[in-house]
Amino acid sequence: MIETIMQDQASGLRRLTQPTSTKVIAVTGGKGGVGKTNVTLGLALSMARQGKKVMVLDADLGLANIDVMLGIRARKNLGHVLAGECELKDTIVEGPFGVKIIPAASGTQSMAELTPAQHAGLIRAFGSLEDELDVLLVDTAAGISDMVISFSRAAQDVIVVVCDEPTSITDAYALIKILSREYQVPRFKIVANMVRSYREGRELFTKLTLVTERFLNANLELVACIPMDDKVRQSVKKQKIVVEAFPRSPASLAICSLANKALTWPVPKNPSGHLEFFVERLLLRNDAVGERVGE
Repeated sequence: MIETIMQDQASGLRRLTQPTSTKVIAVTGGKGGVGKTNVTLGLALSMARQGKKVMVLDADLGLANIDVMLGIRARKNLGHVLAGECELKDTIVEGPFGVKIIPAASGTQSMAELTPAQHAGLIRAFGSLEDELDVLLVDTAAGISDMVISFSRAAQDVIVVVCDEPTSITDAYALIKILSREYQVPRFKIVANMVRSYREGRELFTKLTLVTERFLNANLELVACIPMDDKVRQSVKKQKIVVEAFPRSPASLAICSLANKALTWPVPKNPSGHLEFFVERLLLRNDAVGERVGE
């Protein structure tokens, strides 16, 4: 069984021959309610508006909401892919500015607890994608589940969204601790979200670095301070993202600035920068799972 899975995965990897390099960014956070999905979609729309080919993977496999936030009705989702009812390409829906969305199933507990075989199936599904992409943004679930760890490890850059609440800071630290200590993820991009001023964002970053510098061997970089902005709440009610609904609002300008910065982050040269980079690193995690299952 495991041998068959690995053969299928290798076949999927060989199909990934895009001539362009894909930047893969995971957007995560220690807890829910920190604005992670708004940041993800804001980045996607900002990049697409500049002509970039962008795809968003809704990797919150139990409580998916990206399609809902955009007012898009998805006929198929990752649940159908894992059930063998369709291919990954059949789930893709188009959002504003041509952003491609891979929706996940919402309210399905089994999607949040994938078996090793299902995880392998998800990886194989990525191997079948033929789209040429500039950026793949992965909106992970909150917390430190296996899937959050797996997607964060596989990405080239990890954005951790934090807000100025004790639980947000402690949960973000717990996530960074696991990724850096147990999986050797060396760098984290920190976004201070819903802050009242740039100074408050810096102070929030300092609170986080005080503990990480003392106990962890991880490099943290403050890449954005996104201000508290009532336009974000108004745009959610409209089922739009703030950068589309209110492009000149303070939050929109901060997100657009972050998008410009993210596009300059280098894509690793080795392994290749194609989507296979993402799939191969997911595969590494799954190999370990497969070995445990085969024991």
